[in-house]
Amino acid sequence: MKIVAGLGNPGKKYDGTKHNTGFMALDRYLTENGIQLDREKFTGKYCKQVINGTPVILLEPLTYMNESGRAVAQFARFFKVAPQDILIIHDDMDMPLGKIRIRANGKSGGHNGIKSIIRDLGSSDFNRLKIGIRHPDNASAAAVVSWVLSRFDQDQQKLMDAAFDTASNVIGDFIAGKSSQDLMNQYN
Repeated sequence: MKIVAGLGNPGKKYDGTKHNTGFMALDRYLTENGIQLDREKFTGKYCKQVINGTPVILLEPLTYMNESGRAVAQFARFFKVAPQDILIIHDDMDMPLGKIRIRANGKSGGHNGIKSIIRDLGSSDFNRLKIGIRHPDNASAAAVVSWVLSRFDQDQQKLMDAAFDTASNVIGDFIAGKSSQDLMNQYN
């Protein structure tokens, strides 16, 4: 079994914001494949599917970003999913807008959602699909918060739509069993 989780903040207030890039990427995959997150358990909205013979949990935590680990860890424990069989999709301010990068493990890179997952899962050995949202021009803490909670403008959205298309392919390949190294070789 595998888990694919998109990270973001729940609620209409945060729909379409840069910090919800993980939700938007997973939503693209769900839409393209006619799948809906139709259940709630623990602190997440999810569905359980068998895709090309692989059982998979598709998940969006219902906590705020900095508590994402609670849902991911609860699902991993309940369904007995090893960290290596988890793919987390999230925004990354240290990458150019729309750039995709896959990592097989590692530190949080300062991302609070990833910090939470490492803490609650007790491991950093899970896969990450990072999607660049770039750093704001003004590096103050207030500017960073404002940036991640703002929406993409039209030009930015075009870049992100292309990134979401690629992310959908990455999700499909991950579920199909491509190794982390193969995914990195193909998409990084």
